[in-house]
Amino acid sequence: MSENESKSKRRIILHIDMNAFYCSVHAAEEPDVYKGKPTAVAGSVELRKGILVTSSYEARAQGIRTGMTVRQAQAICPELILISPNFDLYRKYSRGFLRIVGNYTPLVEAVSIDECFLDITGSSQFGTPIEIAQTIARRVKEELSLPCSIGIAPNKLLAKMASDMRKPDAITILRRREVPNLLWGKPCQTLYGIGSRTADKLLRLNIRTIGDLAASDEKMLMERFGVYGNWMKRAANGMDDSPVEPLHEAPKSIGHTTTLPADLTEKDQYRRVMLNLADQTTRRLRHQRMVCTTVQITIRDPDMRTITRSSTIATPTESADDVYRVACRLMDAHWKEGSPVRLLGITLQGLTPKEETPLQLDLFSYEENPKKERLTNAMDILRDKYGEDAVLTAGMLGDDPSTLIRNKKLRGTSLQKDFLRDKSVNSENDY
Repeated sequence: MSENESKSKRRIILHIDMNAFYCSVHAAEEPDVYKGKPTAVAGSVELRKGILVTSSYEARAQGIRTGMTVRQAQAICPELILISPNFDLYRKYSRGFLRIVGNYTPLVEAVSIDECFLDITGSSQFGTPIEIAQTIARRVKEELSLPCSIGIAPNKLLAKMASDMRKPDAITILRRREVPNLLWGKPCQTLYGIGSRTADKLLRLNIRTIGDLAASDEKMLMERFGVYGNWMKRAANGMDDSPVEPLHEAPKSIGHTTTLPADLTEKDQYRRVMLNLADQTTRRLRHQRMVCTTVQITIRDPDMRTITRSSTIATPTESADDVYRVACRLMDAHWKEGSPVRLLGITLQGLTPKEETPLQLDLFSYEENPKKERLTNAMDILRDKYGEDAVLTAGMLGDDPSTLIRNKKLRGTSLQKDFLRDKSVNSENDY
């Protein structure tokens, strides 16, 4: 046994997965309205072609699934309650559960807004691994009114697999010696990290189950899949040496990725996603009063193959319009239309404080820039006051790229009138 494998064997890793997170947050905020009822969060609840992002377990029991259109879901479950997303609220609860788990170890790796890994190898002062998991689950329920599933294992891979075994609101232990009995009979695609296309390729090699994969010839797998083949064989045998990697310092970039409910293949589909990502990342950039000089995109296909491409821009910016144009140009240059996309992301790099950054004015747009900045500031104020979905662009909904005010509370306010008056400064490329 190698030194790395010996260390991995001694580790105790937890994977915490917040169950039906978005819907659970709404139920925690307004239990009289949502708790115990079939609910779903949809990107565009007003549009029957809108896609469900997630659903409550009560809705899932009636056949509702992520990726359905609103029309399909309402046909299956007429009493389904549709909710517009509130990302500020989700981030608030995400910080809450990360604060709780951080009391038991400094080794916390947040992998998304609703899940994280903990290395509790050195946390025995808080009890046994099962006692620590039970304490965390109890506190999350008592303090946040949220359910979670927790996997306990000697490595991150098995901890993730364990948390997926029983949902909602469960704690599961998965030891390496239990892998043959509990995992080897399952299809390859159920192994975390193996997508449908890779599973299809394995099937053509007569590798149908995780057990088949565990017993496969490593040389053959590496000839067919490269280093990924070596990883698959090790994973099928329950082996994973990857460490829990906490964030120790302030980030030097601002990024956001989204796993899509269904694979995208068309240009107008991924451009709509890029518009949303550019909007979210630049809003966070402006809140921190920073500007960026580099835009990086992340693309992942259904087989978990991931590429990143970046471009440096001449003038530092905080504009979603600028970031969107660069992201689309990178996507067009490095992704063939028709190829499936599973995950997209935008990361802003080369950050500097806005007050300390000299901005070069364009000869043809210097008069327009202050007006556009006032418009952006007005939109940020509306969102700060009324929530993220108070102002959206029509491009995000699939229509003409002009700005929309959606929150009925805003009608007649002086801020809205200012916003509409400044709307005239928009160029055809304004978001």
